[in-house]
Amino acid sequence: MAAHQEKKLAQERKHKPSQNDTQTSQAQWGRAWEVDWFSLASILFLLLFAPLIVYYFIMSCDQYQCSLTDPLRDLLTGNKHLSDIWNKTPPLTYQAAGIYSLWVAFQVVLYVFVPDFCHKFLPGYVGGVQEGAVTPAGVVNKYEINGLQAWIITHVLWFANAYYFHFFSPTIIFDNWIPLLWCANILGYAVSTFAMIKGYFFPTNAKDCKFTGNFFYDYMMGIEFNPRIGRWFDFKLFFNGRPGIVAWTLINLSYAAKQQELYGQVTNSMILVNVLQGIYVLDFFWNEAWYLKTIDICHDHFGWYLGWGDCVWLPYLYTLQGLYLVYHPIQLGTASAVGVLMLGLIGYYIFRVTNHQKDLFRRTDGNCRIWGKKPEYIECSYMSVDGTKYYSKLMTSGFWGWARHFNYTGDLLGSLAYCLACGFAHILPYFYIIYMTILLTHRCIRDEHRCSSKYGKDWKHYTAAVPYRLIPGVF
Repeated sequence: MAAHQEKKLAQERKHKPSQNDTQTSQAQWGRAWEVDWFSLASILFLLLFAPLIVYYFIMSCDQYQCSLTDPLRDLLTGNKHLSDIWNKTPPLTYQAAGIYSLWVAFQVVLYVFVPDFCHKFLPGYVGGVQEGAVTPAGVVNKYEINGLQAWIITHVLWFANAYYFHFFSPTIIFDNWIPLLWCANILGYAVSTFAMIKGYFFPTNAKDCKFTGNFFYDYMMGIEFNPRIGRWFDFKLFFNGRPGIVAWTLINLSYAAKQQELYGQVTNSMILVNVLQGIYVLDFFWNEAWYLKTIDICHDHFGWYLGWGDCVWLPYLYTLQGLYLVYHPIQLGTASAVGVLMLGLIGYYIFRVTNHQKDLFRRTDGNCRIWGKKPEYIECSYMSVDGTKYYSKLMTSGFWGWARHFNYTGDLLGSLAYCLACGFAHILPYFYIIYMTILLTHRCIRDEHRCSSKYGKDWKHYTAAVPYRLIPGVF
């Protein structure tokens, strides 16, 4: 969920591209054209083990009270066999399949068929039809930004059911959590496979496709840049934001309801996780139009990495803190609770203000004030696949003068706060901060490799002006 990227704007000069120009510009965007052995090994590892990692974490909570070591100890000592653990795992059920099908269908309806109305009465909110960034082929896609609306409608219905209609229990998600995992896997693999077939036989824009000739890499990282069905159903925007992120807060609410059912109260640690992660989710949807300019939309192709990842990895592993607190309810002391809250809010403040500074700078083309002064910047140029030359300004003022990805630093502080709310008895809830640190560090390196290829010597000038990536004076 944490990402940023330059907005393609400002002046442009067209010239007739040579073959070398085309090859250079193609290398500047998105994933690789050729696959080395290390990349292939990494891809195969993720394809094989990422689904097992998700299963292992969820199974550990279901059968071992969230201990990550006890299952291994049982297997290594012969107390249990893999078949024993698997036989105790709840199977796919018709109830879970029905719940999941209705959930995804409902989100599709809200996404495709209900135009945004929130931007008409919410001051400062940007919704409705918005333009994305220019693609490598020079295309500018339009999007119906209505994620905040979908989130509001969904949660209004959730609370209406919980307090008035009582059609289903608020614990329904927790009670069907593992059967729903199988449903999420089916959708994740189905949409990833469909996206690959579509890229080969009926792409939305053939010029925005990349083929390496390696089946596993193309399946993992995607072929099409912006696969679409019809005018508005955009695979990347839908699966990045819906159904996984809309569900994030519902999942946490279901965990809180289960705590209430089991123990007669909801602990302050569960409330903190719900509040802090809820702020993050609401921020995502409030700034969904800004999200069109991030690395996920601007550079990543749509494959298993996004398709399966958004269906399974995100909703199941980003909510581990709430799941853990169902099995281990923790009532924090006042000082600890305030400390966790302040850390989460400080992290969110840095994340939001850093992104706001860049967005303000881009929207005004540098004609603004950052921390009371006119911002400094380095002007860079790059070319699209059709030979069009574009210009970008990379800001070196404000938080962006402290580090090149200081918004990620704020994101990591918020992530740490979620984990600290769970105490120190188990490592499982800390998977999130470990994973986010690896993800965002890798994203920094991946982003900068692309920017170096894209901007050339201009990028060297920028990194000389802002020498640190995440932590000023350290990294």
